[in-house]
Amino acid sequence: MSESAAAPAESASGSSLTGVAVSPGRASGPVVRVAEPLGEPASTPAPDDPAAEAARIEPAAQAVAARLEAQAEAATGEAATILVTTAAMAADPALAAQAQQLVTARNLPAARAVYQAAEGFADALAAAGGYMAERVRDVRDVRDRLVAELLGVAPPGVPELTSPSVLVARDLAPADTAGLDPAKVLALVTEEGGPTSHTAILARALGIPAVVAVRGLLASDAKALSVDGDTGVIEAVDASAPIVTAAASGPAEWNGVGELSDGHRVKVYGNVGSPADAQAAADAGAEGVGLFRTEFCYLDAPAEPTVEEQRKAYAAVLSPFRGKPVIVRTLDAGADKPLAFLSPDDEPNPALGVRGLRIAFDRPEVLDRQLEAIAGAAEDSGAEVSVMAPMVGTVEEAAWFAERVRAAGIARAGVMIEIPAAAVLAQEILGVVDFVSVGTNDLAQYTFAADRQLGAVAKLNDPWQPGLLRLLKLIGDAAEATGKPAGVCGEAAADPRLALVLAGLGLTSLSMNAPAIRAVGASLATVSRERAREIAAAALATADPASARKAVADALSA
Repeated sequence: MSESAAAPAESASGSSLTGVAVSPGRASGPVVRVAEPLGEPASTPAPDDPAAEAARIEPAAQAVAARLEAQAEAATGEAATILVTTAAMAADPALAAQAQQLVTARNLPAARAVYQAAEGFADALAAAGGYMAERVRDVRDVRDRLVAELLGVAPPGVPELTSPSVLVARDLAPADTAGLDPAKVLALVTEEGGPTSHTAILARALGIPAVVAVRGLLASDAKALSVDGDTGVIEAVDASAPIVTAAASGPAEWNGVGELSDGHRVKVYGNVGSPADAQAAADAGAEGVGLFRTEFCYLDAPAEPTVEEQRKAYAAVLSPFRGKPVIVRTLDAGADKPLAFLSPDDEPNPALGVRGLRIAFDRPEVLDRQLEAIAGAAEDSGAEVSVMAPMVGTVEEAAWFAERVRAAGIARAGVMIEIPAAAVLAQEILGVVDFVSVGTNDLAQYTFAADRQLGAVAKLNDPWQPGLLRLLKLIGDAAEATGKPAGVCGEAAADPRLALVLAGLGLTSLSMNAPAIRAVGASLATVSRERAREIAAAALATADPASARKAVADALSA
């Protein structure tokens, strides 16, 4: 469709706004704002009959869960998975039990009790950091839905759209994003959120241009917006201008083999953390698994799961990939992801404390039991299993881990590069392990000293940051020098254009959530290795993410 000739107007702040571009394409049209979440419900009046008040919570939870399950039945792929997961959260007996206890013990109204109980769960996840902290938005979404049900008011969320619109919100819950209709949502813009959020992942899956972390967005009174999901630029336009849609261009078909146009291999893998994730990745055509998060086996366990319990749980995830490569990450826990059986000490800055592999230095038996379970699950499933450790910072740590992996009977040992020191030492680390995998989400967080959960610094965690790309080049160069694989398993790998840059930097595999697999595979097939190197060089020569994106776009259109 041809673009409108209407000139962009200034925003309420007097200039265009920028955020983090997370889903490509461009669109403009009228704005529809998503209502703010419900506020804190009152703690008064106290219920006349606390037992009867507590009894209201379970039916409310079941009603919310049923509605989400009905939405899931009408959805597909990642959207259906997220809706099912959110429904399970709503029906979680632990949340209901905690809320019921608050009603009976503190004489709170049911809505207030649910709010407080959910906040306790959210605080625990936020303290965990990383992937678990990204689930805080899910818990608060469930909280707001339950509170609305108990108060008898409409639940928060996306209003019914009567015509194509640009959706503007502070943030969107995963369940709300999963229910969006691409025929009605021209683009999605949020003031909060980040490049690794479910909003970003689902927007890409749905083909909706999206920009997140747009500071000052909600202060704008623009009635219509132009949204560029490639550059992250948001501009006010004349409300009478015609609606414009310019979807991201690119091939839609992929033959299932991760390779460049000249046959150079860049394998396309899936990131998984549950049996459902694994099946979704397999269905999407993943050539294997580049990151299997094993934390799901531990998070709700009051005691360390037995070797047999772990073996069974891991085998269920590995089974869809019989005969294919799967990289299993050992337990990424510690002081910032507290597990009851580990009894971590309090730390002033747990994100920089005893976490990941560091906890195994004091408790090697926990690692050894997990490695035994992984080896057994590999035998049971027939998957070609490799194992890697998180939070490795030195060559000595990498060698220590590799020795234990091989002693457990697992042939291939690797490490994650999430700490800048490990990126600088990539060639030396590859001298003692069989492969490395870059967690770009954490590597960006530590490189820029920017919490990846904090919207105010989300732009620093943009995977197009040239500072991050230059670290990735060090890793790619090390892979080429040693002849050993170096993959990327952060959300940077899910961007079809950035995937070309990563291939040009020398990375040998890309791993991502299921919705991005086919698009990335198709994108890789459009350029040769030499062309990918030229594209990567163009990005490296810039000084900021917007310039890097533009340089790559210009190179591709040349």
